[in-house]
Amino acid sequence: MRSSKGAARYAKALLELAIEQNKLDVIAADMNYLLLVNDENKDFHIVLNSPVINSDKKIEIFGAIFGQFDNLSTMFINLITKNRREYMLPQIAHQFDVQMKAGKGIVPITLISAIALNDATKKEILEKAQASIKGTLEVTELVDESLIGGFIIRMEDKQIDASVASQINNLKQRLTR
Repeated sequence: MRSSKGAARYAKALLELAIEQNKLDVIAADMNYLLLVNDENKDFHIVLNSPVINSDKKIEIFGAIFGQFDNLSTMFINLITKNRREYMLPQIAHQFDVQMKAGKGIVPITLISAIALNDATKKEILEKAQASIKGTLEVTELVDESLIGGFIIRMEDKQIDASVASQINNLKQRLTR
């Protein structure tokens, strides 16, 4: 992801403004919608990265797409666009979400398993994960049948791999040395 340091700085500035103006939830919703539009619309992504479309035209397009946004979000997007940094908007929105959750003590984790886990198993895994983390867990569950069995937990920059596929690969590497 290019320009991640710049995106983090812009996100921090927007976050501070949102907190100062007591609009954190509104701005967070705006940034989530921006990410949704970016993920679901290839044309939006093309407009963001197009050097042919001038800034004023992009601001007009963004106004049509994001007309329901709070004034702070609109002014922020316009400023970023005037500074020719509109290609960073998805990264800024993502960093805004990451920094907001960190400020609230929310730790996003992803629990990947070969099959959908029952509540008791999921609770046991999450209790062990919670013991090593300060904050509240925000769990995203995924099913990946290629794991064969077991699970993988991803949180921040850590990964715990207790999958059968991983154990088979480790065994294979040890046997072929």
